Amino acid sequence: MTIKPTKVQGVKGMNDLLPDESALQELFEDIVRDVLRSYGYRLIRTPIVEPTGLFIRGLGEVTDIVEKEMYSFTDSLNGDRLTLRPEGTAGTVRSAIEHNWLYNAPQRVWTMGAMFRHERPQKGRYRQFHQVSVEAMGFEGPDVEAEQIIMLARLWQRLDLLDTTLQINSIGDASERTVYRARLIEYFEHHLEIINADEETKRRLYTNPLRLLDSKNPAMQTVINAAPKLIDCLGEKSLAHFEQFKNSLDAAHIAYTINPRLVRGMDYYNRTVFEWVTTALGGELTIAGGGRYDGLFEQLGGKSTPACGFALGIERVILVWQHSLLARGINQPDGLFTPLVYLVHAGIGTLPVATHLAETLRDASIPCIMNAGSGSFKSQLKRANDSGVAYTLIIGETELAAGQVAIKTMATGQQHTVMLQDIASLLLYLGVAPNKNL
Repeated sequence: MTIKPTKVQGVKGMNDLLPDESALQELFEDIVRDVLRSYGYRLIRTPIVEPTGLFIRGLGEVTDIVEKEMYSFTDSLNGDRLTLRPEGTAGTVRSAIEHNWLYNAPQRVWTMGAMFRHERPQKGRYRQFHQVSVEAMGFEGPDVEAEQIIMLARLWQRLDLLDTTLQINSIGDASERTVYRARLIEYFEHHLEIINADEETKRRLYTNPLRLLDSKNPAMQTVINAAPKLIDCLGEKSLAHFEQFKNSLDAAHIAYTINPRLVRGMDYYNRTVFEWVTTALGGELTIAGGGRYDGLFEQLGGKSTPACGFALGIERVILVWQHSLLARGINQPDGLFTPLVYLVHAGIGTLPVATHLAETLRDASIPCIMNAGSGSFKSQLKRANDSGVAYTLIIGETELAAGQVAIKTMATGQQHTVMLQDIASLLLYLGVAPNKNL
């Protein structure tokens, strides 16, 4: 009896990026890289797997990420507790401490790649997702926080995104949050009839009451809106820092709203926090967020170091980008990679000449697809048309005998012939200046 093999499916929420999607993400990453480079940020690459304790100490034990969402496991070879990274900042700080790369001067760095959280998959939010994580380490003043927001505004402008707005807040320093935490608990204890109706909210009241301000429970909203505001507990230094930060944004003509409920989800933040949000996809969706985290270095065993940063979700921003393009009647952005040339040939007899021509074009930095396998001219020309190239080059038996190559302009269907040895004319026809070495 023959048993039919079971089809293996991918893990829920961990998606394949097919060629068209990968091309769009690659273009997006190139634009991000260009913007970050223009502000002096340099790339760092950290491992996908880190010690579990790094995230417990960095993010805080009483956070959704640590309690519910991390992919953690025990290394069966040595017993180490390891975690697939759920965010990028903790790993970058760990690297800075371990390799002491802040010893000489402050650093602007960024990283990009896959992150992992066991969340409910939905549009723009997946269990394996991709983030850009940007950090400025060793900078004390609010000017660098404003710089990062201005940098994001430039990115949104490059992408021509619709419906993005900036929300900011200050959550002060640890001592100020301790005072606020006590006021918040006292306030919510007067509304226990609502608190007790939700087990998650009830538990958070004493473990992490600031997170109650982020609750999406409709029954909680009136109570939350009337809650004490953290900014009323801030001291002189925190208020002055926030005022300077706002002045920097005003000077750069960056519009913002102060959201007193904005606290961010990680414990390592202090003072300035911010989020860029959009309503382009319906509802309010965060596409980038961050703030200052001056205490994180000490939490992870390093020296006291001021720092700030942000993360943006690549999948989410690309969804908003696509929406913005379609709203303007554009199907795909400029700069999306497609090969310039498809080379059609008659088979074995023409293969050596076709291969040589294809390599000559690649030497001239012209992306070229050469037909592989058998196929009639009709089927090859269909493949060329489906590939989206601008030109198809044709070497049949007739062209080979005459020492020629036919060039078909796909947009118009017009066909032109040049001599095979006259590569300069061929390149000029393709709109490429001939290289003197060819």
